Amino acid sequence: MVRRARLRPAPRAEGGVSVLDVAARLTRRSRSNFYYAFLTLPRPRRDALYAVYAFCRLVDDVADLGAERGADREAQRAELRRWREDVARCFAPGAVPEHPVARRLQAAVRAFAIPRAALLAILDGVEMDLDRVEYETAEALGPYCYRVAGAVGLCCIEIFGYTDPRAREYAVHLGTALQLTNILRDVGADARAGRVYLPREDLRTFGVTTDDLGAGRYSERFVRLMAHQAARARRAYAAAAARFPAADARSLVPAEIMGRIYFALLEEIEARRFRVFEERITVPTRRKLAIAVRCWAGARRRAAAGAARKWRCEARGPPGGGAPPPRGGG
Repeated sequence: MVRRARLRPAPRAEGGVSVLDVAARLTRRSRSNFYYAFLTLPRPRRDALYAVYAFCRLVDDVADLGAERGADREAQRAELRRWREDVARCFAPGAVPEHPVARRLQAAVRAFAIPRAALLAILDGVEMDLDRVEYETAEALGPYCYRVAGAVGLCCIEIFGYTDPRAREYAVHLGTALQLTNILRDVGADARAGRVYLPREDLRTFGVTTDDLGAGRYSERFVRLMAHQAARARRAYAAAAARFPAADARSLVPAEIMGRIYFALLEEIEARRFRVFEERITVPTRRKLAIAVRCWAGARRRAAAGAARKWRCEARGPPGGGAPPPRGGG
């Protein structure tokens, strides 16, 4: 009898190790690009972000690892249904989610008003990966990028904090840019797993087949195809930068760190002429740390300059000269 793999190994808090400790170790062990952004956050926000990260990792594993564990599509979809039920419990008064990570996610939802729609969109994106993945056009790929990356950004900015509504647009565009960069890095491994995220119309235009991708055939046609995709990713980064809310520069430092590290990854991929079949291209740890420090220091300088400008304006009084109006009555 064939035993169906169990997809929900609930993390235990053994030996005093919490679920959040497990999430923190995951980011360090995988040398996640997100880890360097987490470091800049105060503890309550960092713990909430670890909960979101752990949720994303676990639901993503349903698609990425399910087949390796011997699970069929029915078991994977059933697991995603259980996660949907746990997300619903995160928002239901008096309800307690079943999964330990979902319980930590519930605490984050309550503390930072993480939107339910964004969490469900992430699950929708994972479900899109359960079947053979192909997209005819870049426009058809858009909803997938929103669900697996833009929606994650919408969760994160609630934890970071913001005052300008444009921060939501910034988060979605930045998430798209990050996902397009991931697609470039992982194109060979994805193709071997039956997932081709490069638009089929682009494959035809540049004369590259899905078999070429799966077999790792490096050619000038492939380089031109990848350069075309890299240009699209650069446009997504530019769209995010155009919507960056300057008033929230300090609170959005973690997002800026993530964006700059992933942009550095894009530059690394381009500099190596898209030799992504030979190795998994990464950004050196030293460069990641330098990016994080520069972003953090830059935000502090901008905040200090903004405070100084505000003080000078108040000291000069209202436009047109004259004394500032008296506070209070008469």
